[in-house]
Amino acid sequence: MNQHTPLGRDQLRPQPPEPLTIALTLAARGVPVLPLRVGKAPFNNCPTCTKNACGGRPNMKQPGPCTCPRPCHAWAAATTSPTILTSTAWASAWRQATAVAYHPAGVRLTVVDLDHADAITWAQTHLPPTRTVPTTRGQHWIYLGTMPSAHGVRPGIDIKSRMAYARWLGPGTGRMTPLPEAVRRLAVRKEATPPRGAVASSTPTPPVWERSVASGCRHTDRYVRTGLEQGLALIHAHPESGAGSQAYQVARFLAKQHTQCPGPCALDALAEQIVAAAVAVGVPEPYARRAVTNGLHHTTAA
Repeated sequence: MNQHTPLGRDQLRPQPPEPLTIALTLAARGVPVLPLRVGKAPFNNCPTCTKNACGGRPNMKQPGPCTCPRPCHAWAAATTSPTILTSTAWASAWRQATAVAYHPAGVRLTVVDLDHADAITWAQTHLPPTRTVPTTRGQHWIYLGTMPSAHGVRPGIDIKSRMAYARWLGPGTGRMTPLPEAVRRLAVRKEATPPRGAVASSTPTPPVWERSVASGCRHTDRYVRTGLEQGLALIHAHPESGAGSQAYQVARFLAKQHTQCPGPCALDALAEQIVAAAVAVGVPEPYARRAVTNGLHHTTAA
């Protein structure tokens, strides 16, 4: 005689799709998430917003405030709300979802997406090590800090941070390190490259401070570069407002460090780095240059 084990309530209750289970776990940790369909793409906009009928959201800088009931506007749909994630409006998307994405800048992160072996080799040579997540063909390198996203900054390399999404492929291994200036410069270089037939409106890649030029500087290379990195980090920490003022303060501080040097100290190279950092977070270039020039000359005039 066969015996049948009674089914408990949990066994009778339909289990959520695996992507939704992963998404709820991430959302509980404060990570904004959204479903991805076949092809690692976000779901199409809802009928109200199809073909940009709603006017789009070109000025969005944060995820979540979309009032569309369905997951809409790609990265902007990312949310930490379990109510939204488990809503009836999102149920169809989760049933079709093949992966989960997250908004890196929503948790103050930047993902350097390395698409193949050559890109990984380049990163190992030019970027500081950080947490690494294996992907289908390459790796995600995850840094602490945010920046503008940029596609194709080098062959096989994309940067995903603000106004972008990245696939969740697990926590990865290694210790996350602060976002280096070398990654920020990749985006600046990309923005300075004009499309075919156009003229770049911003300066090319800024010159790097070199001891061979700063032959009269009394400071060590490490002292100068550390001070510059710290100053640029302050500017990049103000993506919404205040970056211009920070650029002035950084230029003024760095100039003050060189008042006792016989010179030359290659302050113009430092100035270009500061201008590029301010422009990268949205400060108009003329304003950035004026702020940096005033900062450099403040010490001289004092």
